[in-house]
Amino acid sequence: MARMPRLYLPGCAQHLVQRGNNKEVCFLTYADNKAYLAFLRKAAVQYRVAIHAFVLMSNHVHLLVSPKDEKGVGLMMQSLGRQYVRYFNQKYERTGTLWEGRYKSSLVDSERYLLMVYQYIELNPVRANMVRHASEYPWSSYQYNAVGRKIELITPHDEYLALGVDDQERQANYRSLFRGKMKQVDLQAIREACQRASILGSEKFIKNFEEKTGRKAKSANRGGDRRSIKFRKLRFQ
Repeated sequence: MARMPRLYLPGCAQHLVQRGNNKEVCFLTYADNKAYLAFLRKAAVQYRVAIHAFVLMSNHVHLLVSPKDEKGVGLMMQSLGRQYVRYFNQKYERTGTLWEGRYKSSLVDSERYLLMVYQYIELNPVRANMVRHASEYPWSSYQYNAVGRKIELITPHDEYLALGVDDQERQANYRSLFRGKMKQVDLQAIREACQRASILGSEKFIKNFEEKTGRKAKSANRGGDRRSIKFRKLRFQ
């Protein structure tokens, strides 16, 4: 059976997750992390995909990206996969697959959910009890978005740029988003949307997607319209 094409909407960001096969470790040394990011930057430039946020965990990767066209993300991930797996297998004298099948992906409603996905990605090391605060983890875009460290890989999204009139104000406002823990309902919505290859967005956003593309977002977990009574009840439980 042919695979359904992934959801795509021009100008819409995507949350990507790629996991190690059988939950195996994919990064053993700092050199591995550096190599992956170098391959990612090269592929992102080649296939015109903007990288807004990332985190490299020991056995999986999260990316928040915006492609210029429908094929960009797929081509980027294929190129990245080939280059990094070749590097990893040669270095550690192994053979076979490294990643667990196809990467997972979801479309992200920029107006309401984009910064939430930024937080979700960069808080991964905190939820995994690897660090106490996102600032302590070196292999995520928090170092750029909140601290101001130069990372050439990163292209700021318009929603991030809207946080302030200059870098200092944006970084300060971004850091304020990381006070406290994310709501469980938000975590669940993000995870389910990516697992189902669907949409993280409001009812209005999903309707707009269906009208523009002529596709039904039938597998979409709509993440709860934040204006709805049902969502508000879940949100504050």
